Amino acid sequence: MKIRKVIAVGLFAFGGGMLRYLVNSGWGVLGILVCNLIGSFLLALLTYTVIERKLVADWLSLGLGTGLIGALTTFSTFAATTIQLWQSHPLAAGLYFIVSSGGGLAMALLGAWLGRRLGRD
Repeated sequence: MKIRKVIAVGLFAFGGGMLRYLVNSGWGVLGILVCNLIGSFLLALLTYTVIERKLVADWLSLGLGTGLIGALTTFSTFAATTIQLWQSHPLAAGLYFIVSSGGGLAMALLGAWLGRRLGRD
């Protein structure tokens, strides 16, 4: 049912957005980085432990992946933050870009690796 999927994405996105707000409150750039790194790890882990193996219904995997983790992470905030940093602290912007991009990829690889290992059991 399509409506179930839409509702699941919306409800889980509400939760993900609230989590991001709570983590970002008072943390500034570090909060955005933490949310994006954790989200990269969780999406890869979820993909390789649950979604690929079809262990949950489609509506739930969409709710968790697209809704919860999609709302927790945000590319647009990453891009805007990088530009804002660049205007006042170019070195910090470069470091933020490298840590966010490289760290996100590393966390996704770690999540995929762990998910595959857990999937074998």
